[in-house]
Amino acid sequence: MPSTSRSASPSAGPSGTTGLRKPRQRRQRRLGTFAAVATAVALAVGSAAPAHAAGGHLPPIHPELDFAGSTVAAHEGRDGTAPLAELAVTQTPGLDVASYQGNVNWSSVRANGARFAYVKATEGTTYTNPYFTQQYNGSYNAGLIRGAYHFALPDRSSGTAQANWFVDHGGGWSRDGKTLPPALDIEYNPYGATCFGLSQSAMVSWIRAFSNTVHTGTGRYPTIYTTTNWWTTCTGNNSSFGATNPLWIARYASTVGTLPAGWSYQTIWQHADSGTFPGDQNLFNGAYDRLQALANG
Repeated sequence: MPSTSRSASPSAGPSGTTGLRKPRQRRQRRLGTFAAVATAVALAVGSAAPAHAAGGHLPPIHPELDFAGSTVAAHEGRDGTAPLAELAVTQTPGLDVASYQGNVNWSSVRANGARFAYVKATEGTTYTNPYFTQQYNGSYNAGLIRGAYHFALPDRSSGTAQANWFVDHGGGWSRDGKTLPPALDIEYNPYGATCFGLSQSAMVSWIRAFSNTVHTGTGRYPTIYTTTNWWTTCTGNNSSFGATNPLWIARYASTVGTLPAGWSYQTIWQHADSGTFPGDQNLFNGAYDRLQALANG
């Protein structure tokens, strides 16, 4: 996908020359001005704080600009090199899309070689992709194996609440051979602090709650979309998800690089944010029959 890019407070001098007193009314007006400025600064600083922090304020979200990888290039760059042809096993090409792409010509996508697609379904606990039906059903009808993903906002509400919203609004799964496990997109915060104001242990707990709730609701543990750098920074490189959750790694380079702890291989590699297909370019780490096996659980 095309990447989207995402002050000094006034200082006050002395209240007056030594020995001179300002009228009371003027002091009150000035204090009122300072209070207004302090409030504005507090609101801006509070935008990076977790929602559960006392008195915290969070900025409005722009979910139409948030998608798998929307923050990656800005933080980690891209080298513009195509993936190496000599990968360990046969790779199956695919893509991921969100409302940013609008209506997709799925027959053309399939003709150009794509065999799977992930579609953004939800964000937080209020947003649903207005193009989800066209993208999710359209890819299925064109013969692609498809799945839905959720863009996480861990500072807005609990992992359980966001997982329930996701499962109830497109994040389901059925053993029809054409539906991938639901996916969690957990990446750099597009609204402030990289780790959404959560400690590493709190982030691990949030992801586990989301994962367990999706498993309860669908019978599948979600695929986890992330980058190695974000995962290391925000979870302490936690290794406890590799046994249950497939890994969808983002790295815009010629090799997939070091993986997060707990995973010995990636299931999907998002290797570029533009290319042959609409949206992001992905490779499933295996032949088509292994992709089918993932869909069948």
